[in-house]
Amino acid sequence: MANTEMTGAQRAAVFLLGLGEEGAAAIMRQMSPKEVQAVGEAMASLSDVSDQQVAQVVNEFTERVSSVSPLGIGSGDFARRVMVQALGETRARSMISRIHSNTDSKGMESLKWMDAQSVAALIRQEHPQIIAIVLSSLEGEHAAQVLSLLPSEIHTDAMIRVARLNTIDPAALQELDQVLENQLGGSPKAPPTSVNGMSAAAAILNHLNTDLETQLMDSIREIDGDLSEKIHDLLFVFDNLLEVDDRGMQRLIREISVDSLVIALKGVDDRVKDKFFKNMSSRAAEMLKEDLDAKGPVKLADVEAAQKEILTIVSRLADEGEIFLGKGGGDFV
Repeated sequence: MANTEMTGAQRAAVFLLGLGEEGAAAIMRQMSPKEVQAVGEAMASLSDVSDQQVAQVVNEFTERVSSVSPLGIGSGDFARRVMVQALGETRARSMISRIHSNTDSKGMESLKWMDAQSVAALIRQEHPQIIAIVLSSLEGEHAAQVLSLLPSEIHTDAMIRVARLNTIDPAALQELDQVLENQLGGSPKAPPTSVNGMSAAAAILNHLNTDLETQLMDSIREIDGDLSEKIHDLLFVFDNLLEVDDRGMQRLIREISVDSLVIALKGVDDRVKDKFFKNMSSRAAEMLKEDLDAKGPVKLADVEAAQKEILTIVSRLADEGEIFLGKGGGDFV
């Protein structure tokens, strides 16, 4: 496999393989569960990695480290730079922010490694504020999976509480740890933690299916119109693909099936269509235009579903550092 064809996760995997077991383990201990899974899957997918390819990736790392703006000074500087190389700058900054926020709650940390069904079962009977704290602490996709498994009657209340979070009171964290003590063991003291509830709510909504997202946004709008507008401003929607650079669009197009793209582009702004056309070969763009012209009427629900499928791919590529998003809700962390 040529190095230029590797994804960000595969490059990170090759780099870690080049470090040896101890070095790789030290770095992976600083990753989130989702990142460990992505790099682990990339490692498993690699075959016949040559010494030359390892050397190329390590050389890339060396060159990039020399040009990376320091994220801090002191003994942690090297670790920060390694994380930038391994995870990409956007993901690395997010991870560094979490490390420095220092939420010493082992119970909360344990939830990040549990599957969505287990987390949902654990918090199902808890107060909505406790549920909101849990959801805000998880990755957007993980939190969306958990929310979808909770009773529908608490969805709106939980999302509003997530969006209104600014800081998490120590007493609330201690209460949560007490709840988790019997299930997970340990009840450490927890300091106040700053959170961006609006971004957390937008990240969760971005990972829900279209019907549930629409239903929740309508419910939130009825209860608190101003809050609904602020969350909406952070959501990454299909038109926001205009903000993705050409390199990112080309990377995205390689991941999308033609059938899904034809449906997703039905009825969208011409500028969005042109964004796709200009990042394709002339022949591919012409064929896509012909397919769009030949496609008959499509149900709005099918269009929304196809767009959601593409936005899920966008989210994954953003998580892997393959593309960069301009919207506030685009970090999905």
